[in-house]
Amino acid sequence: MHRLALLLALLAAALAVSCSDAAGGAIRAQLTRADAGRGLTRRQLLRRMARRSKARAARLLSGSSPASASAVPGKGQAIDTEYLVSFAIGTPPQPVQATLDTGSDLIWTQCQPCPSCYAQALPYYDPNLSDTSAPLPCDAAACQQLDLSSCGARKWGNRTCVYTYSYGDRSVTTGRLDADTFRFDGDAGHEAVPSLAFGCGYFNNGLFSSNATGSGIAGFGRGALSLPSQLRVDNFSYCFTNVTGSAPSAVLLGLPANLYDSASGAAQTTQLIQSSANPTFYYLSLKSITVGSERLPVPESAFALRGNGSGGTIIDSGTSVTLLPPLVYGVLHDAFVSQVDLPVTNDEPLCFAVSSAAAGKKQEVPKLELQFDGATLDLPRENYVFEMEDDGGRSNMCIAIMSSGGGMTIVGNYQQQNLHVLYDLAGNNLSFVPAHCDRV
Repeated sequence: MHRLALLLALLAAALAVSCSDAAGGAIRAQLTRADAGRGLTRRQLLRRMARRSKARAARLLSGSSPASASAVPGKGQAIDTEYLVSFAIGTPPQPVQATLDTGSDLIWTQCQPCPSCYAQALPYYDPNLSDTSAPLPCDAAACQQLDLSSCGARKWGNRTCVYTYSYGDRSVTTGRLDADTFRFDGDAGHEAVPSLAFGCGYFNNGLFSSNATGSGIAGFGRGALSLPSQLRVDNFSYCFTNVTGSAPSAVLLGLPANLYDSASGAAQTTQLIQSSANPTFYYLSLKSITVGSERLPVPESAFALRGNGSGGTIIDSGTSVTLLPPLVYGVLHDAFVSQVDLPVTNDEPLCFAVSSAAAGKKQEVPKLELQFDGATLDLPRENYVFEMEDDGGRSNMCIAIMSSGGGMTIVGNYQQQNLHVLYDLAGNNLSFVPAHCDRV
């Protein structure tokens, strides 16, 4: 019966989402978590996750353009990304690692010659070394999709499309909009996609100079210049492996026939909501939250998208932990405190002291559920509990949820671990199912 339910869920997804136009099948790319392999302690990991999430929320709540979702922490802090997606550009291919960002649209990478670029591990992409590179003219359809562009002359090339793309901390990338062949992991017949538009960044100024995490940004938002839009796929999906591990994750563009082969439960589906004020973001209809057996006493309006574009609930690849409006976080905080019989050591994120006798053992914790329109995300313990030792070596059990500082709710990637999440762009739905993401 369980297998039948899974097959029916897969069939429904296959019927609702048509196959990719890009080479007739799924395109696969590898994701690497930015913190992987750095030898960080669990306490350091939690601190970094908390700091990045707060910085991300501040940009999302800033009221600036959707591009600000990729913005970085405040002055003097390094750009910290979440997941890097690997692909190659050009003929012959030149490797690129860019930040996967469901909150922006433009794809860009640093390019030679690079008058003002930050240091990166990989060589800068050089359009002169690619037989398939072509600058796009300023009257090209892709150029018209940019909020800020101009017609180049002299050093840019006559009537080439020159772009400027800014972020919430006022970091800016400026360069030429080019087209070239992109190559991804996958079957030999499916990996090369010609003539994708991307920003060839020559002047990348601001806190990009602190970036040690990639060569640019790969926008996965809902706009015309994002990677899913340009590939003309009806869907994309990702499956994040354990945040505290080093196993790579996967992103799939286009529905493969065996999408849910690694699933360990039935798929659930909820509708994606679109906002004219913030058209890039993936909004969801969150109805309520349950801690243990207690449904939190907050109205649905606390999670709802308002007519002016404020509030709402989004699912986001670039936010580490789920963030709630302050009043909702306060209610959730109190619900956990009342149901967990341990001393509180920190209020945000909420942490409890674990006795030395119980250290290393899983402590009882109430279950956590997010109720969406038509779907319930029953979070496994490892998707909201974070165990660590404090600076004094004492064991702590923390709840990996924080306040957003504003009216928006953001479902973070810690809560998405070992879920295969499918963005059905054609059907305007989001599906998720528990999975062994290291097998996808």
